[in-house]
Amino acid sequence: MHWQTTRFRIDLTRPQVMGIVNVTPDSFSDGGAHVSAAAAIAHCEQLLAEGADLLDLGGESTRPGSLPVSIEEELARVLPVLDAALTLGCPVSVDTNKAEVMTVALSRGADIVNDINALQASGAIDAVAVHPSCGVCLMHMRGTPESMQRRPHYEDVIDEVAAFLREREAALTARGVAPERIVVDPGIGFGKSVAHNVELLRRQRELLALGRPLLAGWSRKSTLGAITGREVGQRQAASVAAALAAVHLGARIVRVHDVAATVDALKVWQAAGLLHG
Repeated sequence: MHWQTTRFRIDLTRPQVMGIVNVTPDSFSDGGAHVSAAAAIAHCEQLLAEGADLLDLGGESTRPGSLPVSIEEELARVLPVLDAALTLGCPVSVDTNKAEVMTVALSRGADIVNDINALQASGAIDAVAVHPSCGVCLMHMRGTPESMQRRPHYEDVIDEVAAFLREREAALTARGVAPERIVVDPGIGFGKSVAHNVELLRRQRELLALGRPLLAGWSRKSTLGAITGREVGQRQAASVAAALAAVHLGARIVRVHDVAATVDALKVWQAAGLLHG
């Protein structure tokens, strides 16, 4: 199985570690730590040295309760980091739900669009469909970051998440985007309770029926805090455990803050014969 992106055809027979680079002052875990371009670029280099396979750059916080920023502000945060990251020899993803940001980022050479809104915004599908080869990650979210944690309800969270992702993939392939360019993300923590998130992990293999590679983003999420009683800065062990569980249950990409620890854990699993292509 492969993921076709702008510059790279990514081999997913080995699970891929996507390093998170938040170029924001207010992300839930590390907001402000890399808000300057220089700090964010240095962080990109550090994550690659730790073993990251891909980088995911975000210029707008999507933590629960967050408000959107302007197109101009998001571009000002992301573009200097994107331009530098594109010289580092790895696939670079831009985490955005704005069509205008997608268009500019892709014109600069971005490899992947990672959209929490699954290209539902006006013009978003167009931005991806007109590109000849960029990768895209379609994520499930109910509501908006500002409202998504206000009593989320599902009759069956797996069935409803799967139906949504299937519909969004169909909308994209109907525009001529090859399936090998698409991965899907169930959206842990995005409009879901602790019980919903745990159910998504427990039954994650059912999502493999979608026929697309799965990306899992458990890193430092509040559900891990609810399970362990740990504050966000103390969730490295829980994050690594969740990443390993997600890979064991079929995820091919894990999006993480703690790259070195995750890479080391995956190496141990591989040595033990527990990783399967």
